[in-house]
Amino acid sequence: MANVYKNAKLDLTNNTANTLYEVPSDSRALIKSILVSDDTNNGSSITVDLFNGNPASASKFNLFKTKAVAGNSTIQLLEEPLILMESEVLQVTAADANRLHIVASILEINRNDQ
Repeated sequence: MANVYKNAKLDLTNNTANTLYEVPSDSRALIKSILVSDDTNNGSSITVDLFNGNPASASKFNLFKTKAVAGNSTIQLLEEPLILMESEVLQVTAADANRLHIVASILEINRNDQ
């Protein structure tokens, strides 16, 4: 089993859904942390959704719904690690464009090496 440590990051320049991370079809993933920072004085909010496949047709699960992020601050969204299964998709949506940055720390476990 190969363990790959990686991060996924986005500068949320729009207020539409953006894919932060998609688990490869041959892997599982452990999301250790999700950091969100606001680089303005204004503050904003973020929504984080988990899909059990292609977001266009899969079931959606709200992880964080309009979670507030104060201006010029950083918050940690996860209190415990989050496990994602094969082909699941993590999407994020900022309430306001050009204010938020998001970084997820990920351990990807490839199952082809078993």
